Parts: sequence; C-alpha cells; structure tokens
Amino acid sequence: MRSALIIGASGQDGRLLARLLQDRNYAVRGWIRRETEMPAPCECALVDLLDSAVVETALRRSPPDEIYYLAAFHHATEDAIELSAPELLRCSFDVHVLGLLNVFQAMEECSPRTRLFYAASSHVFGVPTSKWQNEQTPLKPNSAYGISKAAGLQCCQLYRQQSGMFAATGILFNHESALRKPSFLSQKIVRGALRSRRDPTYKLVLGDLEARVDWGYAPDYVEAMFRILQLAEASDFVVASGELHTVREFAQIAFGAVGLDWRQHVETDVRLLNKTSHPLRGDSGKLRAATGWTPGVTFREMVVRLVEEAGTVCEIS
Repeated sequence: MRSALIIGASGQDGRLLARLLQDRNYAVRGWIRRETEMPAPCECALVDLLDSAVVETALRRSPPDEIYYLAAFHHATEDAIELSAPELLRCSFDVHVLGLLNVFQAMEECSPRTRLFYAASSHVFGVPTSKWQNEQTPLKPNSAYGISKAAGLQCCQLYRQQSGMFAATGILFNHESALRKPSFLSQKIVRGALRSRRDPTYKLVLGDLEARVDWGYAPDYVEAMFRILQLAEASDFVVASGELHTVREFAQIAFGAVGLDWRQHVETDVRLLNKTSHPLRGDSGKLRAATGWTPGVTFREMVVRLVEEAGTVCEIS
C-alpha cells in the first residue's frame, strides 16, 4: 500500500485530496498547525512546520511515498485582526517558504525518495501582461501571498535542479467547493442565494459584477495534484480551466439554481469595487498533454453543485 502525507490537511484541498487518495487505497496521514472545527478525513498530527527538529522527527517516524504541501496562510480584509505589511509578509513566508524548507531538509535526511507536490498559486503572476498565463510567464507577484508562493515555487525548482529531488509544483488558479470559508466570493454568492430563498427581503451586496475570474471545481484540481506526482519527472504545471466568467454569471446561475432572479436580490456597493482588478487566465496545456487531465465539470455545473452541496458541508469530514 502506498502512503501519502498531506501538510495542511484540514483545508479545502487537503480534505478533498485525502478522500481521493483513500479511494485509491493510499494510507493517508495529515499534518496540521492547530486544531480546527473542520477536521480532515484522515489521521492528523499537530506539527510545527517552523521547528526543523520537530519536522524531521515526525517525518522520520513514518516516511511517506508522497508529500502534498498544501499549507497556506490566508489573510482577508474581513479578518478580525488586521496585520501590518511586515507581519503579513513574515507570516506568509513562514508557512509558504520556511516550513517548506524544513520539510526539504527532513526529506534529505530521512526520506530522499519521497515525491513532493507544492501548491503554488496564480497570484505568483501578479498583474498580467499577457492574455494567458503558463509555466513560461514571468513571475511578477504584487502581494504578500503571491510573493511568498513564488518563493516557494522557486525553492522547489532549486531543490529539483541541485539535489535531484522530485519536487513538483502546481500553479493553481481559483478552484471552489462547498468547503470554502464563507468569506470567499463563491460562498458569499451561494449562501446569499440560499438565504434569499428563505428570506425574500434579503439583499446580497457585491462589488464589481463584471470582474472576470478563471474558476474551476476543487475536486478536479486535487485530481491534477495526484496526476502530477505520478509522472516520471517532476516539473511545474499550471492548473486552470482556461475560461473566464464574470461575477454576474456566477450570481445568475446560483440564484437560478434556487428558482430566483438574481437581479431582484443582488445590490452593488461602489466601496467594494476593485478598480485595479486584472483577470488571470491559465493555460493548462502542459498539464493536459503530460497527464491527460481535463476539468470534469463545466462552470455552470460547478456553480449548481456548490448550491446543492452548501447544506452538506459537514458530510465530507
């Protein structure tokens, strides 16, 4: 039986990936940084990624065949505690870079044949200078999240080139499921539609309805992660749908799925408009050619599923 370790197992992708690997008869373990209200569907241990000795001890105890480094530091403007720019950078680098380096160090010491997947992000591209983004697109991140994810991606490239380690990366574009936190736009819209069905007087307030996003379905994207680690050689891959859809389209489909006309329940607030928004559109041609991966559901099917799954979030845990 093959074994896998998911670092960041309690997040959306970690929980979906654990299910996928278990369905493929993997022995799956997870590392998490703190207790969570939404536990992963696998055995998890609390591991301090910033303590190199702790990381090495935990990895030496049971070296896996595959490691999926999905740990991420998300900080939204809706968070109760605002972080200063230096604090935000430090926290982002701690999780996306320093923790990763401790894992690489531990792998060199006790598990050099283990394959590692690192979850990068489309944020590494920053403000796009081209219509499409692929593995050759220059990295120009303009946020703490993007800068630290770009650094983690480049660390994987360095270890791959200098140490010969199997360190693959996925540059993941937006991907959604019912496991997203309420603060994410997809869940704001889905929950707004469901609430409007219960309360016809409720109004969902959104920003730019014409903002365009490359959205995908998260279960499809964890399938891509798995396929990337089964390749003969490690590399970097864009994981994206390659389609742009507006917030207006998302709302129209979500409200339509509950029998409502979105125009009667959605309002806009100019204070929420992001005038510096630039759409990112991923070219996943390299991934598709190497693995045969394609998205399993369309954009419309994804939105309808999010609405249908919204009331059953806890069933996956």
